[in-house]
Amino acid sequence: MEWNKALLIHHQHAGKASRENTVGLAAGVLAPAVYEMVVVRTDEPGEGEKLCRERGEEFDVVFILGGDGTVHECVNGLASLQQPPPIGVLPGGTCNDFARSLGISPDVETAAQELLSGRMITVDVGKANDRVFTNFFGIGLISETSQNINENLKGALGKVSYFISTLQTISRSEPFHYELEVNGECTEGEAVMIYAANGRFLGTNALPFAADALQDGQLDVLIIHETGIPLLRELLSHKPEGAWQPRNESISYFKASTLKIKTDAPMPADTDGELYMQTPAELSVLAGHLRFLTRTGE
Repeated sequence: MEWNKALLIHHQHAGKASRENTVGLAAGVLAPAVYEMVVVRTDEPGEGEKLCRERGEEFDVVFILGGDGTVHECVNGLASLQQPPPIGVLPGGTCNDFARSLGISPDVETAAQELLSGRMITVDVGKANDRVFTNFFGIGLISETSQNINENLKGALGKVSYFISTLQTISRSEPFHYELEVNGECTEGEAVMIYAANGRFLGTNALPFAADALQDGQLDVLIIHETGIPLLRELLSHKPEGAWQPRNESISYFKASTLKIKTDAPMPADTDGELYMQTPAELSVLAGHLRFLTRTGE
């Protein structure tokens, strides 16, 4: 693939400590395929979204180098455009779950090569109230886990910090009462987590959703009624792709194109690893809303 004008956005913390020249590696691979490349570093929350919203349509392609939070921010800017450009995600975070859902290598140099030699696909984007998400929206255990993460451990241990946080959170997770309206039908119950996924990975682990999860016009919804180590094994162990139904009675699973969530009191919501929303929330799917680059064969 070749482009006339490209934007490469990178967060100030993009890249692992052992790869100090991550931006240079990515730009070095991409540059021969781009006549003009604009490289912008973002430092403050909201900068990437503002840049993408104000200038996104100037470019033939936008490359985002960063983790799931950086992608989340930039996509919220790009999704608002009348003619959003294609997007290339270059992994530069801790887990890079959305990049994994796209089938992109976790190595940034390899990923850049894959984007140049790969293909373009249309991808669904989830919507929660007036915001969009690429990978997931969740309340309960998932947001508690994010709040519990030790930032020092995250920097030193990477994805291991998420599992340490999860194990710490499980021991004190309390159930909450919820009311759901799923595709127009109402239900209620008790849960420790509600997780609505557009992508297929959580904490670098593949979830048991179909390979077309990013293109089926629906969210994969998990309701975790009670938790424990067996439940973690059920969700986070590798399983064959295709139709899946949980074996554990503590897990409910279904697909939905629209989902309204109410809780007795407002609860913090995690969207793509970012904590700034809360319930109640109305979820939907913007089917085929954005174009992403991915490697050939995915």
